[in-house]
This record gives sequence, structure tokens and C-alpha cells, in this order.
Amino acid sequence: MAAVVLENWVERIRNPEIECMSRDEMAALQSKRLANVVNRVYHNVDFYHKKMKALGVEPGDIKGIEDIDKLPFTTKEDLRDNYPFGLLAIPRKDVVRVQGTSGTTGKLTLASYSQKDVDVWGECVARCLTMAGLNEEDIIHICYGYGLFTGGIGLDFGARALGATAIPMSAGNTARQMMCMEDFGATAIACTPSYALHLAESLQEAGLIEQLHIKTGIHGAEPWTEEMRRKIESILHINCFDIYGLCEITGPGVAQDCIHHAGLHINADYFYPEILNPATNKMCADKETGELVFTTLAKEAMPLLRYRTKDLTSIDHSTCRCGRTTPRISQFTGRTDDMKVIRGVNVFPTQVETALLSMGGAVAPHYLMIVERKDNMDILTVMVEVDESLFSDEIRKLDALKNKIGAVLKQALGVSVRVKLVEPKTIQRSEGKAVRVIDKRGL
Repeated sequence: MAAVVLENWVERIRNPEIECMSRDEMAALQSKRLANVVNRVYHNVDFYHKKMKALGVEPGDIKGIEDIDKLPFTTKEDLRDNYPFGLLAIPRKDVVRVQGTSGTTGKLTLASYSQKDVDVWGECVARCLTMAGLNEEDIIHICYGYGLFTGGIGLDFGARALGATAIPMSAGNTARQMMCMEDFGATAIACTPSYALHLAESLQEAGLIEQLHIKTGIHGAEPWTEEMRRKIESILHINCFDIYGLCEITGPGVAQDCIHHAGLHINADYFYPEILNPATNKMCADKETGELVFTTLAKEAMPLLRYRTKDLTSIDHSTCRCGRTTPRISQFTGRTDDMKVIRGVNVFPTQVETALLSMGGAVAPHYLMIVERKDNMDILTVMVEVDESLFSDEIRKLDALKNKIGAVLKQALGVSVRVKLVEPKTIQRSEGKAVRVIDKRGL
């Protein structure tokens, strides 16, 4: 059970010299690395050379991390415009691998890696796995997708650096996943939170949970809520951790929360975070929500300056109870491009998830938001799965439940919602990133 796991918890820090470094020492390290990376991209990447020239900035102007706001931003569109190798800061022959986004349309967002980049990636993920209580004795069942997507291979590199056993299952075939989790004695699973919930429900239905040895879940690649964490933990009797990364920076391992779940610790010796107001580009105060912007401080193949992630979060620079001094970002409230403006109100999918999970067992945390425009009016319909037994109830009871869900969602979102009740497993399950919103207004 989760309580037993917590009682036996041993707080481990893989690299205390770095992860518990004072803020002044970290700033000095970051400043040294920033000056180096700026000099390299200025002389080796035509894109950054032109960008910095246009701003009247030269490498000598960047004395330390406090000068970072003099540097240009980088966007996903810049990466696509320079696809595939236009942002390389090393010779093409020194690139040992590439990783790409999981997008299905247009050009890929491609990132290149040197061997040192791969080693750093593995080290960062190993720090995260250690943060989650794992060590070389563990067997990690990885059902993130492999291939160009960074999820599977990133966890694989981390397990290798940690000395743990990796089971490279990739995504899909839930029945086979469950069989191998039991047969191989997995002690941890790594997958998206939406797929973790699907696995948990499938294992529960199959009566396999008591046969498993899993104690830890490593979940990321999509925003999720504390309510979903508790749901997964309560079914599987494990501790779940939120891992964060993005292909452009280095995949999973950029940050993760510790057992105290008080924010995701950033590996700040390699990735410098800024939280900026997306409208003004001004720095936000600690615990104020804004857009997360990253500068890679040690990446060789494809360093990025001030990359706009579009992820919305806040930051906390105080020392965590675990002893780590690295800055912590809060769980994401969404993305600037996930936000839907409905009748003038900003709506995020995570708000819907939180509201539904607050209702207890009456509804499942599986939903789909459909946004349409009729007669120049935005209409939001939320499809919600409910327990199968409810469909045998009287119509008036179903209507009462529908009205209750509508009231809860209106209170949470600040906008009226049409609710459609559907039977269990009607909404398609995702083995990768969950599709939560279909916006038909531009179709």
C-alpha cells in the first residue's frame, strides 16, 4: 500500500554537491556556462548570430546570468524554419542521434544530440529516478513511446545511468503490458498519467494488482492534476511522480517532483528557467504564474537561448524539505496554446479534470471537451463518462446528475457548459498524450 511505501521511504539525492548547492554557487556556475554557450552559438549558429546582431548584443555583453534578458527568444517556429540541422553548433558528423516531437502535421520539431548531450540527459533522468526512491535494484517498466518521441528513450537512458533494469515496452497492447509487469516483477512504471490511469483500471478489472511489485509511477508528457495523482495512487497503492521535459531542451529529466510534491525540481545546472508574463515578457515574481522559458547551459549539439515552452507555471526558489536547493516549478496549469477562450473566458482542460474528480465516484476522470460556434456563439460541450449502473436509473436521476455536473463545471470554469453523459470506455483511451479538446470553430 502507498502508506507502507512512505513509511519505508529513504530520501536519496544522487548528486548533493549540485542539487544542494547554494544559490550564489549555482548562479556562478550558471553564469560561467551561459557565457560559454552564448559565445559558441554566436560564432557557430548563423540564426543566433543574426538575432544577436539585430539586438546589438555581442558575447562580451553577457557577463553573467543576470544579463540573460539581453538575449533573443527562440520559438518552436524558429526550430521548424531551421529544420532539420540549421541550428547545429557542432559539425554534423558529431551528432550521434536526433529526437523529434510527436506532432502529426507539418515539419517535425527536431533536436540533435552529441554523445555528451546524451550522457547529460541520462544523468538528469537518473537524478529524477533517485528522487522517486529508485536505485540500481529496481525494474522500470517503460511504456512511453520509443522512436523519435523522447519519452521512452529518455527513461531508458536514465535507467541505464542509474544502473536499474529497463523494460522497453513502448506504448500500446495493454494486455501484454499487464502480463509483462507481472512476469518481470516491475517495481516502477513510466508512462503518461492518462495511460497510467487506464492501466490502473485495467489491472483492477483483471484482479492483478495484488500480484504486482510496483511501488512507483513516473508520469509526464501532459498536464495532470493532484486529483488524478491521488486516483492512480489509490488504485495501484503506489507513489506517483511528475517528470517534465521537452524534446527541444532534452526530453524527460529537465525537472521532477520529490516525495514532498511541493513543485518539480529543475536540474538548474543544465537548464536555466525564467517565468515570464507572456503578454509583457517581464519576469514574474516567485509563485506568480507565467510562461516557462528555458536556456540550455551545457548542450553541445543544439543549444537554445530563451526557448519559449508555452507551458504555464510558477517558480519557487526556497529550499525544499528534501534538502534540495534547486528551483521548483509548480504543476502546469496548461499551455498558452491549450487555453481556449470561450465567450471571453480563459478555459484550460485541467480545470475540467479537477472539477470532475472533486465529485467523487459518480463520474470518471475521462472526458472530452468539444468547442463549437453556432449563431456566432461559442458552445462548450463536455462529454463525461459515468458508472454503467447509472444508465439503468430513472431518466430524472440522470438529468439530476447532468445538472449537478453542469453546475460544478460552471462554478470551476466561469462559463456555462453543455454536459453529455456517456457510458464507461466510450471516450477513446490514449497510449500517448491524451486528446482532451476538439475545437471545431475553425473547421
